[in-house]
Order: sequence, then C-alpha cells, then structure tokens
Amino acid sequence: MKDINPFKIFDDNWAIVTAGDLKNHNSMTVSWGGMGTLWSKSVVTVYVKPCRYTYNFMGSNDFFVVSFYDEKYKNALKIMGSTTGRNCDKDKTANLTPYNHNDVTLYKEAKLSIICKKIYFNDLDINNIPQDAKQRYYQTEAPHRMYIGEVVEIIEK
Repeated sequence: MKDINPFKIFDDNWAIVTAGDLKNHNSMTVSWGGMGTLWSKSVVTVYVKPCRYTYNFMGSNDFFVVSFYDEKYKNALKIMGSTTGRNCDKDKTANLTPYNHNDVTLYKEAKLSIICKKIYFNDLDINNIPQDAKQRYYQTEAPHRMYIGEVVEIIEK
C-alpha cells in the first residue's frame, strides 16, 4: 500500500467495486474514487450512478470491496464497466474468479482488495456540480451517489 498514489490510482488504473456475497453480488469498474481520512478513520470513497445495477447492491449491503488489478486485466475491467449484470454473468464474461472472504466477494485476480464498511452515502446535488461536469456527465442521467467506506481490511498479493 505504501507505493499507492491516491490521486492517480483510480483514474490511471481503474478499479472494480463489488457489493454482495458470493451467491448474490455485482461488480462494476470505477475510475472515480479517493482514499483519505474522515472522522479519524481510513476511508475509501466511490461513486455509483442510480442507473447502474451495482447501485442496488451498494444500497442493500453494509460492505463493499474496491479492488485493483495488473495491466493485463485491463480488458476484464472494460467488460466489468460496459456490461450489465442484470442479464449476464459478468464475472464469467470478464474471466474473473470470485470467491468468498468473510461474507464479501473478492476476485482471485486482484492484486489489491480493500474491504470497506459503508459509513456514509449521499447523492451528489446537481445544483452544486460545475457546469462543464453537468454537460459532460449528467445530461441524460441522474448524478452519482457517493459512498464512503471505512477500511476494515486490505488484502495485497
């Protein structure tokens, strides 16, 4: 973890956010997020739009996982970000191997998995978003919901 640049890891490397247990989970690629501290806790922040299938999983689970991968998995991350889990097995399509770890779903291929307990969430307010971002990201869809999770475990391979 010591070599991670929290200002670049999401944007440059992308990540997968996963919520749910092994039998009932969904994952999606995220390139927006952050790491820091809040309320004297180590936290990870991710953003999910209400139209995404993962949104329901994030809302109905107390934990989520943010995982990072080597460059050779970039195609798998593209699949996880462009395919919906509503009507297919994204894990199988992306050739990723999910497994259970303390009732959360991790992937064997991840080089870093951060297990987070959800401690806060809120919808971004369209009125407080800069005009250029509104035009680029929110012309046809509602703004993201921000989820903040306290880091409870880090698994590094």
